[in-house]
Amino acid sequence: MKEKLPLSKQIAYSLGQFGWSLLSGLVGTYLIFYYIPTDISGIPVSIPQVSFFGFLTIIGLIMMLGRFFDAITDPWIATLSDRSKSKKGRRISFMQKSAVPFALFTVLVFYHPTAGVSWLNAIVLTVNLLLFYLFLTMYVTPFFALMSELGHTPQERLNLSTFISITWFLGFAVASQAPLLWTMFEGSGMEKVAAMRLAFTILSLIALVFLYIPVLAIDEKRYCVSTPSDVKMVDSMKATFRNKHFTLFVASDLVYWVAVTVFQSALIYYVTILLNLPEETTGTLLIILGLGSFLFYVPVNLVSRKYGKKKLLLSAFLLFILTYVFGAFLGTLPVVSMTQAFILVGLGSIPMAIFGILPNAVIADIAEFDARTTGVRREAMFFGTRTFMSKMGQMISMLIISALLLIERNGSNEFGIRLTAVAAAVFCFIGMLLLLGYDEAAVLRGISDDAPSK
Repeated sequence: MKEKLPLSKQIAYSLGQFGWSLLSGLVGTYLIFYYIPTDISGIPVSIPQVSFFGFLTIIGLIMMLGRFFDAITDPWIATLSDRSKSKKGRRISFMQKSAVPFALFTVLVFYHPTAGVSWLNAIVLTVNLLLFYLFLTMYVTPFFALMSELGHTPQERLNLSTFISITWFLGFAVASQAPLLWTMFEGSGMEKVAAMRLAFTILSLIALVFLYIPVLAIDEKRYCVSTPSDVKMVDSMKATFRNKHFTLFVASDLVYWVAVTVFQSALIYYVTILLNLPEETTGTLLIILGLGSFLFYVPVNLVSRKYGKKKLLLSAFLLFILTYVFGAFLGTLPVVSMTQAFILVGLGSIPMAIFGILPNAVIADIAEFDARTTGVRREAMFFGTRTFMSKMGQMISMLIISALLLIERNGSNEFGIRLTAVAAAVFCFIGMLLLLGYDEAAVLRGISDDAPSK
């Protein structure tokens, strides 16, 4: 067994999560808002707002294509990382090469070559978004595989997962402050689009610094059992899906990602349309959501040790359903709007904490279980396939939300916005049913210290 990762290195590793969470948060939260602007946003329309078959918007198709491309590159990058023989290690080398272009294309997706509505703008957005997702995958898939290798026991992996959950929320919380930043720039005389782009540029540069911290701080060869795999991509994917524990868990995870992405992408509409609050309130609410979740990180870690990860994830699905049902009635309740907003994020904080910590720890356990039973270490493929499935879920969610927001009028129809919360609740129920089939006890028995290994 390699040397145990000291606390300082655990923190350094988790700070990489802050960087990529900040970048993905900017694109995930604001891209639809930027390209399907409401009447009150002050953002000019830049791509055609036409639809196909009555529900497929241009931005919806572009984001669906981006997510599909992102998803199919996950197994490819995972295989390259698993098979890598780089002197820097199988994971760090990929993270180092992808950091700068990852930050660059986060900014470029908000730039278009012509003023006004143009198909050229749509084409440029498509290219920039595909490249954004490529470099995101090049950083994130090896990053998660590294967690499985840096943690040598289930408890060490759970602790690392807890740390990166904290930094994920911090990164997302900083991304949520973009409206506050661009509003400040607007107050100094800048027009809306220029102010938004400046805000995204500043935040992306901050993220870039954090992307490099684990690259510079961690000696992969020193802390990781890192044996390059010789399994080809298709064979590795087939072997991954033959693991029944992984297949059941990742199916539940896919449905979860559909639900949470629909809700996340629609949040700014809940704030500005259903609750009639300023758009910068979204940032405040996300900060409160992150801080609320942060308070539950340690309890989630402790409770999962006693009751197991599966039971907590099932309870999180139930709490998410309650949250989303409440979200469907925002603006109709006899309570002031801001109070409704606080209740929404309060309800969501506990399940967000649970899902922020436990899924990565579960995948790391399954990857270790598979390595012990097959004798082949393919950690990146397990995380890459999980990420592939999560992005398929996000791709589906983009199609759903763009269709629902199109009902009657782009981005401003109250009924369609409410339906996004209903859809999220339904998908959470489906995810809960799928999770019931995951046999956590068998996996934990297989990775215990006295379990036989190949």
